[in-house]
Amino acid sequence: MVGKGAKGMLNGAVPSEATKKDQNLTRGNWGNQIEFVLTSVGYAVGLGNVWRFPYLCYRNGGGAFMFPYFIMLIFCGIPLFFMELSFGQFASQGCLGVWRISPMFKGVGYGMMVVSTYIGIYYNVVICIAFYYFFSSMTHVLPWAYCNNPWNTADCAGVLDAANLTNGSQSTALSSNLSQLFNYTLHRTSPSEEYWRLYVLKLSDDIGNFGEVRLPLLGCLGVSWVVVFLCLIRGVKSSGKVVYFTATFPYVVLTILFVRGVTLEGAFTGIMYYLTPQWDKILEAKVWGDAASQIFYSLGCAWGGLITMASYNKFHNNCYRDSVIISITNCATSVYAGFVIFSILGFMANHLGVDVSRVADHGPGLAFVAYPEALTLLPISPLWSLLFFFMLILLGLGTQFCLLETLVTAIVDEVGNEWILQKKTYVTLGVAVAGFLLGIPLTSQAGIYWLLLMDNYAASFSLVVISCIMCVSIMYIYGHRNYFQDIQMMLGFPPPLFFQICWRFVSPAIIFFILIFTVIQYRPITYNHYQYPGWAVAIGFLMALSSVICIPLYALFQLCRTDGDTLLQRLKNATKPSRDWGPALLEHRTGRYAPTTAPSPEDGFEVQPLHPDKAQIPIVGSNGSSRLQDSRI
Repeated sequence: MVGKGAKGMLNGAVPSEATKKDQNLTRGNWGNQIEFVLTSVGYAVGLGNVWRFPYLCYRNGGGAFMFPYFIMLIFCGIPLFFMELSFGQFASQGCLGVWRISPMFKGVGYGMMVVSTYIGIYYNVVICIAFYYFFSSMTHVLPWAYCNNPWNTADCAGVLDAANLTNGSQSTALSSNLSQLFNYTLHRTSPSEEYWRLYVLKLSDDIGNFGEVRLPLLGCLGVSWVVVFLCLIRGVKSSGKVVYFTATFPYVVLTILFVRGVTLEGAFTGIMYYLTPQWDKILEAKVWGDAASQIFYSLGCAWGGLITMASYNKFHNNCYRDSVIISITNCATSVYAGFVIFSILGFMANHLGVDVSRVADHGPGLAFVAYPEALTLLPISPLWSLLFFFMLILLGLGTQFCLLETLVTAIVDEVGNEWILQKKTYVTLGVAVAGFLLGIPLTSQAGIYWLLLMDNYAASFSLVVISCIMCVSIMYIYGHRNYFQDIQMMLGFPPPLFFQICWRFVSPAIIFFILIFTVIQYRPITYNHYQYPGWAVAIGFLMALSSVICIPLYALFQLCRTDGDTLLQRLKNATKPSRDWGPALLEHRTGRYAPTTAPSPEDGFEVQPLHPDKAQIPIVGSNGSSRLQDSRI
């Protein structure tokens, strides 16, 4: 061990380093920079890019929405992304360990863990439904194409049946069916909707009526968790290899669907509906609020995943460049996905002779009802269905990998001893099993109600609060000058002036605007025509508060255990950085982070604090020196 440590110190990590050997032998690093970029792209680009952005775009002025969207990307999205990447990379710690920068705010890290837990539970249920549809597409005729199935009702009217009606050769037949056709276009229940509601979900009438667990969905949930676990079985070493496929193949599928979509009749109408600017909408605050919210949520800020992924970078990696590349890629993917979605929806609207708005939808309604129905009109529809749901699976898995790794890394870094580092695979297995068990209620007949409740409340305004407090604590408690010096020490240059201004003033102001907008625009949650009862909404608010409440609770806990004769003195001691805050490796601890005493051979060259809070206790004499040695691997 001593020999390896000495060799590591001699080689050193410098910007011109060419070796592929890990710098951090304890935690490990990404195999190369491409793995990190692809993982971060997979994390940021998720299901929301496909089923939320296109809908927001056409609802908020089409092409005009792009203007506030890219303004928010430049002034809020990229700066926040860069801040989180630099934060995790500098300390080489997950969302808990980084708060050695200001121990009183460690509750922010716990809040991130709570949010990631909620999202990880329901996100994998969405992936499992995509798995179910993927397996169901392996047939000659898609099961949601016609109304001749046992689960269909008398109100069911299929798109293909409408084609038969409108293409009838005799005008008398068409005349006699006018009322049926009118009812079809305006009041129909589609076979894809009935397949989704009556067969896949067997939807109950109330969120409190769980009914039975849908065994096919439960099986698919097991499959999705097994896939996630196997891909993370060796942490970033294994997931870094998997992302070469999971992060790139969705773009192949999107391109295939785009080429097929734009060649269809009516596709241009759908795309124009998606893009045609309505400039008067730019003056509406709601449009700017939607743009800011979509940027904020789609990039995955305040989930803890960005900090975690960056913590496995080498110390001198140019995370500034990465943040710009990944953020722009994420937003470009959203715009590109809009072309794919609306080309197909335009074709469907043209086929039915209705406006595009009548077939456009968002959320699960787009992914599992509207788009699958449109695919039934295409030749070899099962092939296109397989491709579409395979793309959804890969998009979901890319985000799920990072959510699970966020939780595992936080646990392992927090415990920090050698045993848990060696048993990290078992921690991953334990988190995966817990996620599977907690997801079982979401596969019941009331599962979709709970899934949407978690989606609307667990990761909504709480993320905004967490992100705002993170900005304030780093810029104003730790100090912007200190943080800018840290970045210069890590990257070789300070953050550009634009980012300095955004971090200190612009981004926090935009985050505060998002919070106000979220509160003003709040509407009680509904699912189709179902109104959630008051007790369910109360549970939703409790889920939202459960992550935010971690911040003041931990701050009080830290104040109580911090030394000081007065409250002001305790507050000062609780907010100043721990002794072991800074670069994880001793070879990078220069300047104000340089150790005051020479490290003993037993210390090794890697600084991996086990109990960061102990570092705040004043060190006196030889006993204190012994504690310092105990806090390193």
